[in-house]
Amino acid sequence: MRPEKMRIRVDRLSPDGEKAPRVPRAQDVAAAAGISTATVSRTFNSPEKVAPAVRKRVLAAAASLGWLPHAAGAALANGRTAIVGVVIPTLGQEVFAVQVEAMQAAFAERGITLLIGCSNYNPAAAQAQVRAMLARGVEALAIVGETQEPGLFEMIQARRIPYVVTYGYQPDSPHPCVGFDNHEAFRTITRHLLALGHQTFGLILQPKANNDRVAARLDGVRQALAEQGLGLRPQHLCEGHWEIGFGRKSLRAMFEGPRPHPTAVICGTDLLAIGALLEARAMGLTVPRDLSITGFDDIAFAAEIDPPLTTMRVDNAEIGRLAAQHLLALLDGNVPASKVAVTAQFVERATTAAPSSNHLSPRL
Repeated sequence: MRPEKMRIRVDRLSPDGEKAPRVPRAQDVAAAAGISTATVSRTFNSPEKVAPAVRKRVLAAAASLGWLPHAAGAALANGRTAIVGVVIPTLGQEVFAVQVEAMQAAFAERGITLLIGCSNYNPAAAQAQVRAMLARGVEALAIVGETQEPGLFEMIQARRIPYVVTYGYQPDSPHPCVGFDNHEAFRTITRHLLALGHQTFGLILQPKANNDRVAARLDGVRQALAEQGLGLRPQHLCEGHWEIGFGRKSLRAMFEGPRPHPTAVICGTDLLAIGALLEARAMGLTVPRDLSITGFDDIAFAAEIDPPLTTMRVDNAEIGRLAAQHLLALLDGNVPASKVAVTAQFVERATTAAPSSNHLSPRL
């Protein structure tokens, strides 16, 4: 029987009392295509095992009937769900969105669906997301950062599924990881500013609590300063939300405090740096003549703002690709390197220069 002539029996009523068509089943597809239900199953789960002509006939019958295989049933049959999970802090930051996009593309090539969870920088929420994903049968997990709720990694390991930590790289980490050395990246930024002659620094960061990446960045700045016998004044260290508004608020607070004011401000993200740059302009400061500012991430807007932002570039898409490749290798039964480092690249643009000999007071 040809698929286009297939008619489904009517055996139930719609809400208005009219007879409604029964939901199609695999048996209906098999009958329409003139093959067995086992062949229908193989067509969707192992298409390489089905002759092209038969596969074409089965797909035509399924399309004509509006039938799709039941994913849960297939998972029960072959022990695979073809679902991988990733837990990130937020999709509001470009860096994580780029990572997820790259991961999704890599998994899609293998017919694997990527399930995305956002923790909003809340470790308890991250743990809840992981628990929910494990309950749905994810075959592997990627999670941003090592600082998590107690028991989270043990919970993953108890399920014996592959996992990888992204955005942090530590050679002595107990976890497989794909990322960059946050400590060294911010040590590099600080050393650049020290080489220009700066001695009084401001630092605007995301909160370091429950965030191993930010804690490492703060340590990197402090170590570079300590090497020159310098340090951060408490009033010049601001922690808060990663957006432009907090960058503006923090810079103004630094200059409303007692002298000496910073001649260089290091920011934990490009958005914080853009906020600081905008506020400096509003306060009558010229960047970089009166104040040097650096960012981190090298988002698209960093090169377009006036003046273009000195920052640190991280290939977030590469982190996503490498994390996906790591998990796919493990799912294939291979043993990839457990630690993969991505190099953060310093990008010097126009927001850094030697400190002015006549440091101006801002208009407050």
